[in-house]
Amino acid sequence: MSRLFGPDQAAPLSLDRRSFLRYAGLTAAAIGSAGLVAACGSDSSGPSNGTTPDGSKYGTVAVQLSWLKNIEFAGEYFADSKGYYREAGFGSVNLIAGGAASTSVESGIGTGKIWIGMSAPQTTAPAVLKGLPLKIVGATYQKNPFCIVSSAANPIRTPQEMKGRKIGVQDTNQLVFDALLAANGMTRSDLTVVPAQFDPTPLANGEVDGWVSYVTNEPITLGAKGFANYNFMFADYGLPLVAETLTVHQRTIDSERDKLKAWLKADIRGWRDAVADPAESARLAVEVYGKDQQLDLREQKQEALAQNTLVETADTKANGLFTMTDALIASNIAALAKSGIDISADKLFDLSVLKEIYAEDPSLI
Repeated sequence: MSRLFGPDQAAPLSLDRRSFLRYAGLTAAAIGSAGLVAACGSDSSGPSNGTTPDGSKYGTVAVQLSWLKNIEFAGEYFADSKGYYREAGFGSVNLIAGGAASTSVESGIGTGKIWIGMSAPQTTAPAVLKGLPLKIVGATYQKNPFCIVSSAANPIRTPQEMKGRKIGVQDTNQLVFDALLAANGMTRSDLTVVPAQFDPTPLANGEVDGWVSYVTNEPITLGAKGFANYNFMFADYGLPLVAETLTVHQRTIDSERDKLKAWLKADIRGWRDAVADPAESARLAVEVYGKDQQLDLREQKQEALAQNTLVETADTKANGLFTMTDALIASNIAALAKSGIDISADKLFDLSVLKEIYAEDPSLI
């Protein structure tokens, strides 16, 4: 894919792996093996699932990120660099970058190569429905960052204002866009969908009026290049899905609960630091963990600030990071149903581990 806006543009590419129904791209092998994994389980004693040859309590674990090592994983960078994982009993935590060509989190967990990963309800739910016993145990982003970005000179402020307009929609985001339309009583006949890639040049050039984007990415990079813009979020108009969800195998909850709690506690500490210090979050992304991505420090800091509004909300301030209220879980189940994914909350979510953590240590809130 072409990249117009400089070396920081791992950001627009991220939409590829965040597409609303990315499960359509799950490998046949991963889905086909789901039943076998569910029935037999996989050996959790392998190096990627945690051993203790280093003498630590929990050994090494493999954590798959949902994308390349940019600002999105600032909490994990803090937890690693400040030693929170080690203090929690881990010899090391292997942060594995995701990406368009990488194995999905669901597949990695299913095959036992990944112990925990960052994903999304719309990706995990179909894998569960196929027979893979996974659970979402927390949500880093309380809102998914999908948005429609438009020119500030000719803004699109609501879904209804897309009527009669041209909207650039990437192939992998067609379904989430259709779900947005359905949630707002609209159809494609109300507007013109223009097939798009991930470089928002057509929006900057005036070839389209709106662009499917991530609020933490394209609006910032476009603005940095002098294109004043406006956006509205899908989450505010009928699709309140969470994102960067923490996903594990059911056996991890059942058989490695203390280890999972230890990891989550360390990660919570990391994300508290990340929210409190966007500048250091950006530095860790640019100079340390994502050094090979040639990220732009200023843009990463701006993205960190935008990201913080998705991570920390009134509910997480009251209940703790990663938590989801019953109402938020219910709204996610309803949003999935709008796109044809019918699953019950108990099949997809298990927030009991986080509840135990915060009950045992309220100071983490």
